[in-house]
Amino acid sequence: MENTILDVRNLQVTFDTYGGSVKAVRGLDFSLRKGETLAIVGESGSGKSVTTKALMGLIPKPAGKIPKGEILFEGRDLAKLSDKQMQKIRGKEISMIFQDPMTSLNPTMKIGKQIMEGLILHQKLSQSHAKTRAIELLELVGIPEPKSRINQYPHQFSGGMRQRVVIAIALACNPKILIADEPTTALDVTIQAQILELMKDIQKKMDTSIIFITHDLGVVANVADRVAVMYAGKIVEIGTVDDVFYNPKHPYTWGLLGSMPTVDNKEEKLIAIPGTPPDLIHPPQGDAFAVRNEYVMQIDLEEEPPLFKVSDSHYAATWLLHEDAPEVEPPAAVKERMKGITSNHTSVREDYHS
Repeated sequence: MENTILDVRNLQVTFDTYGGSVKAVRGLDFSLRKGETLAIVGESGSGKSVTTKALMGLIPKPAGKIPKGEILFEGRDLAKLSDKQMQKIRGKEISMIFQDPMTSLNPTMKIGKQIMEGLILHQKLSQSHAKTRAIELLELVGIPEPKSRINQYPHQFSGGMRQRVVIAIALACNPKILIADEPTTALDVTIQAQILELMKDIQKKMDTSIIFITHDLGVVANVADRVAVMYAGKIVEIGTVDDVFYNPKHPYTWGLLGSMPTVDNKEEKLIAIPGTPPDLIHPPQGDAFAVRNEYVMQIDLEEEPPLFKVSDSHYAATWLLHEDAPEVEPPAAVKERMKGITSNHTSVREDYHS
């Protein structure tokens, strides 16, 4: 597609350990369009963060490897670039916001200098011009009195303000893609909402494409255009927010939605997904979710399902979509929870996208 800025094809990432080779990402395919927000969701260990590290060229070597696959960014395959070549892209064209701002910021360096570093390195600005731009960025992300606060250290900022500083650093060089790896997890609910609103506002102003990594489906409903659900190193369902929230097809997606608390069901117990994710040193034959799937069929234990087409925008990797499979719908409890989640977030999402 003409407006595709990133195209990931059959991406595989492995890590050598004493116990064997961990297949952390096992043939990932997705694209990102200009100005779009793609959310990648899934349990811990599903491969979300490993995927983003691969995109940024941050897979630790020599243990980490990309044995197969392409990461096409504006026609260039990032998987084949050297560390030196990636340094010219990382921070300038693709930036990342990490989960905990205190591990992203240097506690011994004033925040102004930390913002200016990228501007001087990538944009070749002078010290004075970089300082002026750093003040503008602090103002853009909502830091009050930026002219004076530019000379302060990270410990002098609250958690929410530190995350705003991290966002300012990520935006310093006007990146084309912004990767946000669970950027609101360490923040309280009120601050989370402010940061999400800030990111959406900045995206409108700068037309930046965003990859949003999260386990919080409430966040997805508010900010994303499309959703990719990951399990055991693969995408098992992908579609628009409406596709995934109103018409989910994969039993794993049903489980994620069922485990999501809603305001309307205060006394209802959360629905847990039984079992644990598979050992990716020895990935199972067939569907990796089969042993946790109450609708498992014999073919799930023998063959891995392809991504079946539900609509032009919606695909899911489950044998339940095969024409010969029995007709199965989400459990009633999950349906009720889906209604609660979507009703709680639809009006908010419409505000963001208006």
